[in-house]
Amino acid sequence: MDAPDLTTSLQLVRWIGWAQRKAAEDWVRERGLSFEQSFVLGYLTQQPGAIQRELAEVTRTSAASVSSLLQGLERRGLVERRSEPGNERVKRVFTTPAGQQLIAGFDVAMAAADESILAPLDDDERATLQALLQKITAELPQPTR
Repeated sequence: MDAPDLTTSLQLVRWIGWAQRKAAEDWVRERGLSFEQSFVLGYLTQQPGAIQRELAEVTRTSAASVSSLLQGLERRGLVERRSEPGNERVKRVFTTPAGQQLIAGFDVAMAAADESILAPLDDDERATLQALLQKITAELPQPTR
């Protein structure tokens, strides 16, 4: 693929971000998931028993959107909702073993994508790039959850 005509450093950084996102989207799509579904499965793997409102907050969507997303994942047997003991209205969401297995390996795939992106750089160049990016990001507002 020919490089687009990118003239600024930040255009190049965005292109790198695009390449990372494309690798993630391709990996997710191969598993028949949307980006949002895979994000929720990953989040639930790390935070088992999250409630729907929490999922809406971390995905920055509405409770109705999360409910629809969870219904699709439930139909596929990838998540299950369980009532909170003593409070039937509160439902905690858990990834099933099938859901965990489906997204297993994402971190490894993304590390391989990162390695592919950085392949043209030697160790010294990678260290320089890392130092420069840390210097830039140290001055930026920190992202919120």
